[in-house]
Amino acid sequence: MSATEPRQFGLSFEFFPPKTLGAGFRLWNAIETLSVLAPDFVSITYGAGGTTRQITREAVGVVAKNYPFKVAGHLTCVGASKEETLAVAQEYADAGATEIVALRGDPPKGADKFVPHPEGFSGSLELIRALADMDKFKIRVSAYPHTHPEAASPEADIDILKAKFDAGADSAITQFFFEKDDFLFFRDRCAKAGITRKIIPGILPIENWSKTRNFAKMCGTPTPDWMDRAFANAKDKETERLLSTALCSELCDDLLNEGVEHLHFYTLNDPTLTREVCRALGRTLRQPSLRAAS
Repeated sequence: MSATEPRQFGLSFEFFPPKTLGAGFRLWNAIETLSVLAPDFVSITYGAGGTTRQITREAVGVVAKNYPFKVAGHLTCVGASKEETLAVAQEYADAGATEIVALRGDPPKGADKFVPHPEGFSGSLELIRALADMDKFKIRVSAYPHTHPEAASPEADIDILKAKFDAGADSAITQFFFEKDDFLFFRDRCAKAGITRKIIPGILPIENWSKTRNFAKMCGTPTPDWMDRAFANAKDKETERLLSTALCSELCDDLLNEGVEHLHFYTLNDPTLTREVCRALGRTLRQPSLRAAS
């Protein structure tokens, strides 16, 4: 690659649906800001227990209608019958979505563990098979470099991921992580288990280290001690932003140098750091964001 040639890699962004008018402005500003980086797709999350079902479907429809990239609606098994869940999938298809992120979903607030709806899917594997039978979507699933908190063992977690692919998944997006070896060792373990489909690293730019650290603890994602020390030495917001951008850019650069072909950013509906990291990686403005009016 020449010094002037833009760096090529797959790119995607995750957003969450807004619950207030102000949050709505923030979402569409984030999508508009990042759209000029020409992502391959964006995904819109699905609230616990389907609490944002209508808002998510509407957001999926707006993106599908107005932007020149694909959109994936998230879909979970929580709190709904099979009929209701597949009706949401059909709503996504009707809105123009050609991709779905299929998840079991977290237990609803106040519950200790996932309990299937009496008439619902037993978990992600059954959901993936049903979506594959619809033959309408590219199916993306979740993966966990540090092992899902409910998995019996790291080996069992890899077996479940392989079963997701066998059920019809096309690719997996990982939980976020903080060091390149977290992903590279996981990728090696997947390859050893016979997994050949694409595994996309999930990247979380750090907007606020204290909040990110607490969130990581909830997700079972370890945080390195050296990052604690680094952010402790960042005495103001501007220094913390520069540190976050540098660390995330270095992580992504290392991954691309190790043969990773696609990066998926958890934006938290704030485009600033994600945009800065992508530009640091050489991702230039590539095309107009909105579709031309017909």
